[in-house]
Amino acid sequence: MKAVGKEVTIIMVEDDEGHARLIEKNVRRAGVHNEIIPFTNGTAALDYVLGKDRSGKASEDRYLLILLDLNLPDMSGTDILDQIKSNPHTRRLPVVILTTTDDEREIQRCYDLGANVYITKPVDYDNFANAIRQLGLFFSVMQIP
Repeated sequence: MKAVGKEVTIIMVEDDEGHARLIEKNVRRAGVHNEIIPFTNGTAALDYVLGKDRSGKASEDRYLLILLDLNLPDMSGTDILDQIKSNPHTRRLPVVILTTTDDEREIQRCYDLGANVYITKPVDYDNFANAIRQLGLFFSVMQIP
């Protein structure tokens, strides 16, 4: 996966270690070999994406794709999404919500905040693995601004 000829880094914000391993394994199975940087909490992810000063300048010249769980130990994924999408330096970064939450209001809220894709994690392992493989195939053809 590339953006304007540059490698895209995948930022995975997922606190469940088993889900994180499954996501990475199945993205790799789909042929996506981009660097994946995992974060288990929102604070560390925002420090990386927006910088400790939260100015967003840290990602000014980065090509990132963000996989974001909504249920994190330190903050809501919707708060993270809002901060990323409201920052002029990061608002165009693609954000894929990957969560167990299937509440219609939450889905609508994420799209209203600027989420690019919302995927509900299937509870069943095989269905979850299959959904991530399909997501990996999507990543392999995705264009990032």
